[in-house]
Amino acid sequence: MYTASGKSDKNFLLREHAPLVKRLAYQLKARLPPSVEVDDLVQAGMIGLLDAVNRYEDTHGAQFETYAVQRIRGAMLDELRSSDWLPRGVRQNMRKIENAMNSLQQKLGRPPLETEVAKSLKLSLEEYQDLLTDSGGHQLVYYEDFHDADTKEHFLDHYCSDLSGDPLQDLLNDDFRDAVIGAIDSLPEREKLLMGLYYEQELNLKEIGAVMGVSESRISQLHSQAVARLRAYLREKAWTGLA
Repeated sequence: MYTASGKSDKNFLLREHAPLVKRLAYQLKARLPPSVEVDDLVQAGMIGLLDAVNRYEDTHGAQFETYAVQRIRGAMLDELRSSDWLPRGVRQNMRKIENAMNSLQQKLGRPPLETEVAKSLKLSLEEYQDLLTDSGGHQLVYYEDFHDADTKEHFLDHYCSDLSGDPLQDLLNDDFRDAVIGAIDSLPEREKLLMGLYYEQELNLKEIGAVMGVSESRISQLHSQAVARLRAYLREKAWTGLA
């Protein structure tokens, strides 16, 4: 993988890691709505791979593949953000669900039941579950979540005093990671199991449905609901110092 001058062979790295781009694209596509085309993710990922090849230096102290994965995933996420793949109406509906969950959690002192959330939203249980189905692919964190519309202050600036570093990365590495762990621990047992099977064991929705004895569509609803609970928890923690 090196040229006669001892430098990394860029063409070799591109050919060798092209299958990695496809694998990462299909992994990401499995968690996104049908409207997202895997070819678009692959194309963005190849741009990320090329960027990694051009920027990589052996002195980074990391294996190239480790470095490339970060660049490839970052390029795919940038593509998703720029194309606004999640309709505005879906985000608005999920925000209503999150607000209802947060309000009920504070009132009840426990995670609210589906029927309680539906009632709070003045929806039937079936209508509420349909909203969850439509919200498949909703992300745990959006960068814009950390912006206070009233004060115009960005949470990352509020949280980090060291402006010379990368505040988002510091947040993800430290308190935010702890907050995510706390949020997952606060989930109802069934949703906690689902998240473990999905993100730790990397089972797909159909396989999780078989384990839990429910349909794949029901697992999709429960996953959307779990993400809504996590987002409601994290948004509250964000503006209380991630205590």
